Amino acid sequence: MITESFDNRSEAIIGRALNPDAPAVEACIVTFSQVIEKFVVENYECEQVGTCYSACGNIPVYVINYRGKKYGFLKSFTGAPACVGTIEDTYDIFYTKKFVLFGGAGCLNKEIAHGRVMVPTAAYRDEGTSYHYAPASDWISFPGSGRVAAFMEDAGLPYVTGKTWTTDAIFRETRGNMEKHKAEGCISVEMESSAVQAMCDFRGLEFYAFFTSGDLLDAPKWDSRRKEGDHTGTQHDVGHFDIALGLAEYLAG
Repeated sequence: MITESFDNRSEAIIGRALNPDAPAVEACIVTFSQVIEKFVVENYECEQVGTCYSACGNIPVYVINYRGKKYGFLKSFTGAPACVGTIEDTYDIFYTKKFVLFGGAGCLNKEIAHGRVMVPTAAYRDEGTSYHYAPASDWISFPGSGRVAAFMEDAGLPYVTGKTWTTDAIFRETRGNMEKHKAEGCISVEMESSAVQAMCDFRGLEFYAFFTSGDLLDAPKWDSRRKEGDHTGTQHDVGHFDIALGLAEYLAG
């Protein structure tokens, strides 16, 4: 069974490529948006320092110089295996203990205002990757959520905290499962965070996440809650990168 997959007694067959001479950055910021990636490259002091290679396309990895400090930045493919594998690959390019991830998430509570930042405190592990990094359990907690919420408070940004539901199967988010996880306290659904937290726990890293309240599942019919071409308040809203960079700067002290 997949819940019996965690093995910390034997070595991995494919080891991570670790570069002892990799430069250090304060934190690495991970997005899923090609719109935001383009914005960052064009508007910040940004240099490509490496590439994560994949059969479905290569991922440029950047270092941003911002107010005297260096931060990693990349656009990951979506889904737990792709996101976790890409973050693991960065250890051949630069070194950091802190990862800031942001992106869109489905909203499970119609009382949450559209565009409000959601800070996950724990995730339901409805994906496969995390079970190779942590012992089986239904939930995984996010120790970094308190610092994310503190930053949002200090910055005067509207936010809400709550659990998230991480799933591999976007077309099998059934009404019954949505109602079940909402009753358990989940306010969002996405595809990566429980696995990224499990990997960070396993590797001794720090994980900080926030989500944009995107499409609404808590309605009689699914609602995308956006107009075509309008990125305001969506996962492609470049203002959310400014939040992520501000959070990375906050974490760097």
